[in-house]
Amino acid sequence: MQEKEPETHGAPLRRFTDPAYVPLCDNLAGVRENIDRLDRQIVALLAERGRYVKDAARFKRDAFQVSAPQRQQEVIDKVKALAEKEGAYPEVVEAAYRALIAGFIAREQQDHVGMVAVEAKP
Repeated sequence: MQEKEPETHGAPLRRFTDPAYVPLCDNLAGVRENIDRLDRQIVALLAERGRYVKDAARFKRDAFQVSAPQRQQEVIDKVKALAEKEGAYPEVVEAAYRALIAGFIAREQQDHVGMVAVEAKP
């Protein structure tokens, strides 16, 4: 049997047994349209977050301060709590944020290297 992608406009092939589950879309195409819409919003927010990360580099003396391990853990703890509150999957949020933090730190390290120290004021 040859594997193929699911039919995007067909009826659901499976159902959840949880009686509280409420379907969000009539077909897979609708699900994908909404995921694409959310991805556009998420990428825009990541771009905004990146601008703040870049700005943060101005306040850090060295690579250790850029990596800020204690701050990393604070962010992970905060987003896991937010995930619980919002009904998100905490393990997915944690994994995503660990990847985001690693990527932003790598970028901030690059930005930091390209900066010069502020002259001391008398």
